[in-house]
Amino acid sequence: MPAVSATAKSSAPTRSPILVVISSWLIPGSGHFLLGRRNRAAIVFATVVIAFAIGLLMRGPMFQVTSTGDLLSRFIQYGGFIADLATGLLYFVSVWLGYAPADTAGHTADYGSKFIVAAGLLNILGMVDAYEIATGQKD
Repeated sequence: MPAVSATAKSSAPTRSPILVVISSWLIPGSGHFLLGRRNRAAIVFATVVIAFAIGLLMRGPMFQVTSTGDLLSRFIQYGGFIADLATGLLYFVSVWLGYAPADTAGHTADYGSKFIVAAGLLNILGMVDAYEIATGQKD
């Protein structure tokens, strides 16, 4: 594990790791923005928003938590729902605005759903990265 130099620690503003993680979850890239990493914040924001927007444009359905079906189907539904929820305000705003396409068979909707899930997983990676920077584990 490489040591963090004294100049790197002093250049980044000190922020609460919990505040950084919560803000990173709600608005992708905002945790990096709070830490003074503007370029990284812009990259995280752009990748998550673009992946989410592509998923919406492809009319990908969001995962819903159901209690029916076999164990594997429920596991997939819960995992997909958590990944959808990980996009933060993007998820809440789209649901609030009434985005709920029917779950239809077809390649386009299936890939759209995966783009939305990928956006959430990318945001989780951004949250972990911002947390590690805030706690000093990473430069």
